[in-house]
Amino acid sequence: MNMPYGWRRIIIAFAYGITCHIIFALAVATMIISMFFGMSKSLGNIALPACYLTNALLLLQFPLTHSLLLSQKGKIFLSWIAPRQHYKTLSTTTYAIVASLQLLLLFSLWTPSGIVWWRAEGPILSLFCCLYTLSWLLLIKSSIDAGAEVQSGALGWMSMAQNKKPTFPDMPTKGLFRIIRQPIYVSFVLTLWTVPVWTPDQFSLAVILTIYCLVAPRLKEQRFKKLYGERFLRYQEIVPYAIPKLYRPKNND
Repeated sequence: MNMPYGWRRIIIAFAYGITCHIIFALAVATMIISMFFGMSKSLGNIALPACYLTNALLLLQFPLTHSLLLSQKGKIFLSWIAPRQHYKTLSTTTYAIVASLQLLLLFSLWTPSGIVWWRAEGPILSLFCCLYTLSWLLLIKSSIDAGAEVQSGALGWMSMAQNKKPTFPDMPTKGLFRIIRQPIYVSFVLTLWTVPVWTPDQFSLAVILTIYCLVAPRLKEQRFKKLYGERFLRYQEIVPYAIPKLYRPKNND
């Protein structure tokens, strides 16, 4: 007996959704734990000097591929890992799957150097734990403000399950986006630099990914200019890029 097409579509959608969210959760959990310990604990066990090359490849594959996936060539690649008739609908889900796999590879297969420069203790440890937690809460908040269904990959598979075209959230201007234009990237940078353990591994990670967070938003804003036009330009004039204004002029109207 052949399964009705509607049920087959729903089952495929849920399969992509479950896969996406499991990998996403594993990637985030691995990232939080690995950075908390300054990248000193991981499953990687490559001998010297080969570990330098493998670590470099793991570190560079995320920022390079992450941006490439947003290009036209990247969209073609994403179409290969989804059913042909649904690849456009599932684009946010497949993007989240690939991005999560990239992070999972980076943080789980990293080979630690075994060198610890500094480890917070006592009250300083408590302070850095609070700062690290706050940074992640800001990242979660900014992701929700930007559209949690897009950031998590849920939009694609949920739209497919309902047999409808994905409806993307409007240009984000509320929540943390009222304070700065790039709260996601700023929050992510904060998670990199508020860890309680510092090693050469963590420093390398923080430097490279911070550079990525300085470059990638520029490309994102170019896309927003094409997508939203004059509306984004007005938003760009009012809201600062990454550093909040200390005060806002009063509106006398």
